[in-house]
Order: sequence, then C-alpha cells, then structure tokens
Amino acid sequence: MISIEEFFIDYKNELLATAILVVVLLILKFVFTKAIRRVGRLSDIVEARTLLITKYVSILLSIVGFGLLTFIWNIKFRDVGIAFASVFTIIGVALFASWSILSNITAGVVLFFSFPFKIGDRVKIMDKDIEGEEPYLIEDIRAFHVSLRKDNGELLVYPNNLMMQKAVTLLYNQEIIGEEGTE
Repeated sequence: MISIEEFFIDYKNELLATAILVVVLLILKFVFTKAIRRVGRLSDIVEARTLLITKYVSILLSIVGFGLLTFIWNIKFRDVGIAFASVFTIIGVALFASWSILSNITAGVVLFFSFPFKIGDRVKIMDKDIEGEEPYLIEDIRAFHVSLRKDNGELLVYPNNLMMQKAVTLLYNQEIIGEEGTE
C-alpha cells in the first residue's frame, strides 16, 4: 500500500498541473462571468438570460477542464473504455435525437451576444407558417424559445433557431421616434 508521502512524491508534477488548471479555470470562470454580466447590463438584458449564459459557460469550462485533467493524469481510455463507450453512446444518441434542442440553445446564446432585439420590443416575423401580419410583443427570451404576444392576447412560443433563420423586422414605437426626433 502506498503512503501519502509516496503519492505526493510520485505524482508531484500531476498534482501541480492539476492545481494550476483549477486556478486557471476559476480565473476564466470569474472573467467570463464578469464579461457576460457587463454585456447583459450594457444591453439591458434580463438577469435570467445572463445567468443562463453564465451557466452554459461554466458547463463548457467544466468539460474542457475534465478533458485536460484526463490528459494531465495520462488516463488510458482503453482502461476505462467500456464505461466511456457506454456513456458516449448514450450521449451521442441523445444529442442526435435532440439536435433541434441544441440548435435552439446555441441560437439563444447567439441572440444573447448579438442582442438584435430585447424584451419589450415589437417585431414582425416573416414566416409563411405564421398567420397574419400583425406585430408581436417580445415577452420573454428563454434558452429554447421566445415568447411573443399579439395585441389580441394570443401567445406564440417561437423557437430560437427560427428567430435566427427567418427574417425578423424590429418595429419602433412612433411616439419614441417622434420624441427623439424633436430634441
């Protein structure tokens, strides 16, 4: 049986690299979180959307960190191949079956950073499958969809990936434009 002292001596390089990796990942998480919050604050994005994007970045950093840890510790995948093969098979099937969910999440992240419109804006969506030409009020922007409401109260839940694919016209309130034009 190996003692703690022997473990630290035998694996000092791996332990040092692991400690450095953890510190770097924590710093990156802090920097990315501050940057995302700043973008959200400057563009008047709802706090819930900002937290969602922060969560996505944290998950991505965790995955990258796990991959780097396996490299640092020189884990042989053939030793744990059956477990990883099973997990990756299940993940692969799940991702293939839910590709539209992933595209909606990705579109939600793009919409967050490009912020072409925000909650409270009025938009027209040029989609032949949507009946009528009247504008919609953006009530909420979530990870998977945008909640749009007509003036008659009808609610349309529209997928984020379609907001990226279809032409969306941003309508401005005439009173606001009139007030800005008179200054």
